[in-house]
Amino acid sequence: MSNMTVSVSPHIKDKTSTKSIMRDVIIALTPALIASVLIFGMRALLVTAVCVAFSVGSEWAFEKIVKKPNTIGDLSAAVTGALLAFNLPVGIPLWQAAFGSIVAIVVVKQLFGGLGQNFANPAITARIVMLLAFSSTMTTWVFPGLVSSATPDALSGATPLVILKGETSAALPSIRDMLLGVHGGCLGETSAIALVAGGIYLLVRRVISWHTPVAFIGTVFLFTLILGEQPVYQLLSGGLLLGAIFMATDYSTTPSTNWGRIIFGVGCGLITVLIRVWGNYPEGVSFSILLMNILTPYISKLTAKKPLGGAEV
Repeated sequence: MSNMTVSVSPHIKDKTSTKSIMRDVIIALTPALIASVLIFGMRALLVTAVCVAFSVGSEWAFEKIVKKPNTIGDLSAAVTGALLAFNLPVGIPLWQAAFGSIVAIVVVKQLFGGLGQNFANPAITARIVMLLAFSSTMTTWVFPGLVSSATPDALSGATPLVILKGETSAALPSIRDMLLGVHGGCLGETSAIALVAGGIYLLVRRVISWHTPVAFIGTVFLFTLILGEQPVYQLLSGGLLLGAIFMATDYSTTPSTNWGRIIFGVGCGLITVLIRVWGNYPEGVSFSILLMNILTPYISKLTAKKPLGGAEV
């Protein structure tokens, strides 16, 4: 009898594990990784490899130093590294990519207790730290015109969001190029087709639900339409699809209820539009997700269902 474990209900058994979820996320990110290599060249693969290697390595080293059980086998550190890489320009110095990976894992994830204990998305937070620390290299956009209709071997210029902001007189890319990802931007956020394909895979596998991505994307579309800010380009530009599908759906930093996820998505969308239209930065996705991460506990409490027969608290 002393070996028996007693716990509260519900008693649910499921084959799903952290490792299987992270494996599905990696599979879903693969189309965007392939697209980034086709658009930006092999350096996209190198930046991703550096971020993943330093994310996994820093998690292993930290847990070794503090004598915690090793968790690199759950693949969460690898996913964090890949997501951070997708938020970086292809020309980022590799040492800066390594620095960002260490910040994401050690500072944002491990110092708060590890997977499930961090209050903010590690990749998003590390990107913001890098944007503040390395503003020049984090906003320099150079990409090979491998699958573009453009003729130069290398193109350098503003992102569609910078053009929409009116900070340059350059012409917007065509909708076709926006869908394919042939324009300036971070290496994993440009190809809308690849990101949507990954999102559909996660929905089919029931790794994520539709609530946050639809609320996030729908809010940005609706309010940019009202404001006359070219809503189609707003949806296909910047990190909106990457953030809505892969980062705003993080289990540990977003609400656990369906209504909470909708509120979270709407909040992310509103903040993104406010920053894009009236803020100093052309992009607001990272800031919006981080700010809403802080509100997650309150949203979850507000939208929690009262147990049947439970008393008022």
